[in-house]
Amino acid sequence: MRHALSLAAHGPATGVNPQVGCVLVDADGTILAEGWHRGAGTPHAEVDALSRIFATGSAAAIPSGLTAIVTLEPCNHEGLTGPCSEALIAAGVERVVYAVSDPGEHSSGGAERLREAGVLVDAGVLAEEASEAMRTWLTATRLRRPFVTMKWASSLDGRVAAVDGSSKWITGTAARQRVHEQREQSDAILVGTGTVLTDDPSLTARGDGGELMPHQPIPVVIGERAIPSNARVFQHPQTPIIAVSRDLPAILADLFELGIRHAFVEGGPTLASAFVTAGLVDEYLVYLAPVLLGGGWLALSDIGVGSIGEAQRLSIDSVEQLGDDLLVVARPVSVSAVDGKKDI
Repeated sequence: MRHALSLAAHGPATGVNPQVGCVLVDADGTILAEGWHRGAGTPHAEVDALSRIFATGSAAAIPSGLTAIVTLEPCNHEGLTGPCSEALIAAGVERVVYAVSDPGEHSSGGAERLREAGVLVDAGVLAEEASEAMRTWLTATRLRRPFVTMKWASSLDGRVAAVDGSSKWITGTAARQRVHEQREQSDAILVGTGTVLTDDPSLTARGDGGELMPHQPIPVVIGERAIPSNARVFQHPQTPIIAVSRDLPAILADLFELGIRHAFVEGGPTLASAFVTAGLVDEYLVYLAPVLLGGGWLALSDIGVGSIGEAQRLSIDSVEQLGDDLLVVARPVSVSAVDGKKDI
């Protein structure tokens, strides 16, 4: 199963489909084939692995006692590709072992279909490791909204700009490049109208030399103020989404229906505070620069915390030094508790 998880990581991190890996072994436990999902419209991991056996001969050449070890419950629906449960049954697979149950409305039920066909099914192997690896997709699928990553860069005293409003650059080049890499790993980048009107950002993911990275997140601008037609966001390689609303749950639900599973929020304190107050943040990326600015440009404004007992507690996942800056990755404690439980 750990090998299947390593295979899954080869697949794209963005898009509507999860990263899934599959290993096929014979009755002696010898690996015969392996596969992973390469994106929407391509064979799923199980079919990818099966195809590598079929490619070398006829179905009669497939050995008996075949076991499929897969990181996610085989799907049971007809989408851009056929159901993996049926493909496994047709191939004569005798046993299926998977880590995490599929929470999808239409894709779940593969385990039940396999059992109906007489296939031995074991669930929950390395469920916690697999859940962590698929946390973004699982969270989005269960909540029917994109997984939300909140990012800001601030001074050690929590300021995102100096007294005059200037903020370029609080952090150094290494930290800023990491942000571009994180943008590329997201389906959409969300900002408020205030950020567009004040900073006129391009909202692209760029490499060290300023070149556009292969994957570009869809820019989403949230707010009710008008944006000038010559704003740089309209020159983005992806067509921007202008959400003329302050209803964040509704906006996220709409983005989910458009196929967006990972939203990267890079707005200013107003938008950031709105997401935090609404309890819509799944992950925090906080870049800390070794500078002190003072003043009132705080990373967050009022988030509804009136006393220390009402504080929103976070769990620190990692702390990394990037040049002179620190990247702190954290998640809400409640999210940690939900994601940590086994899904079998």
